[in-house]
Amino acid sequence: MIASSAATQSGIERARAVRDRLLAWTLGEALPTWCAFGIDEARGGFHERLGQRVEILQDRRRVRVQARQVFSFAVAGRLGWTGPWRRAVDEGLAYVLARCVLPDGTVRMTIEPDGRPFDDSFSLYDQAFALFAFAAAASVASDRSVAETAALRLRQTLMTRYKHPVAGFEEGDPRTLPLKANPHMHLFEACLAWVEVGGDETWGRLADEIAELCLRSFLNPEAGWLYEYFDGDWARASGEEGRVVEPGHQYEWAWLLVRWGLLRGRADAIAAAGTLADLAETHGLNRREGVAINVMLDDLTVKDGGSRLWPQTERIKGHVALAGVAGDWEARDRHMGLAADAAEALERYLRVAAPGLWWDKMMPDGRFVDEPAPASSFYHVVCAVEELDKAVKALG
Repeated sequence: MIASSAATQSGIERARAVRDRLLAWTLGEALPTWCAFGIDEARGGFHERLGQRVEILQDRRRVRVQARQVFSFAVAGRLGWTGPWRRAVDEGLAYVLARCVLPDGTVRMTIEPDGRPFDDSFSLYDQAFALFAFAAAASVASDRSVAETAALRLRQTLMTRYKHPVAGFEEGDPRTLPLKANPHMHLFEACLAWVEVGGDETWGRLADEIAELCLRSFLNPEAGWLYEYFDGDWARASGEEGRVVEPGHQYEWAWLLVRWGLLRGRADAIAAAGTLADLAETHGLNRREGVAINVMLDDLTVKDGGSRLWPQTERIKGHVALAGVAGDWEARDRHMGLAADAAEALERYLRVAAPGLWWDKMMPDGRFVDEPAPASSFYHVVCAVEELDKAVKALG
């Protein structure tokens, strides 16, 4: 895959060209590879990583990755892949329900490669991805009742045991601190997914609650940064921890707030999304390499100048969402051009020897860390490809 963009092309034209390349890679290389080698045909479920020569590694399996792969193959069906995506979704969902769900409906954190439990600790982050996977399965299932029943049971436990007295959810029972924005971002994502597949009204109310919590507590009203860590009352954590910002999350929240803002007619949420993306674009990039960095502080101190794959996908999603609500052609084309920049940067991570794999970590000097390809990244890639595809089609 070779990315090239003529200086005379519009942002939308560049986005269309890179969409075509990424869609071809997803359908022709990534999905066949992860279907053939990333699914454990003998024991069920999905492998955690594949070596760069497509070696199957017997790692312990994070439940969040099992959930993400269910989503990824559901998107494969929506994108028109002709491989056995439905079987991957159905069998992946069955594996999650059989191996990963605890008696109270929540999911454990980690299982052994053979499916035995390893760590039954509660993680709000993992619960969010279970709900998200159940919504993805419901979106393509002929009978959605299995996925919906599991989702409602998990939601009920979260509401009765882990609900924060003000808004959102606790990180544990008993309470553990700090409270975190990141799991709530993915809960927000899961709730919106359930709204979009016709879930009950509680999903919409929870999405509203998390959006309001973000606008009220996660965002700095003056500077516009999105903070990550909080005390038990949703005040920003003290010290350096309370000043951490992640450019990838700035873009990801922008994408979600635009979706919610359109759903609820909230111009303030869409305006906040624009500020989040602008801050990340202005201060959160490694300019020499053209990639979003991992972690910084709100005074622009770089804490981690490396660049994981996933912030690049969220940069795509943030900008295509903002293109869809832009007030004029110039602004729309600018956001699509920035989405194209991000997509062309993403292509660098996909230039590996084995078709359909990727590098996950870029160092500040542009070199990649030579390590196996984590399955966890596939969710980010296929979601970005789907969002880019939808935007290109909508904007013509």
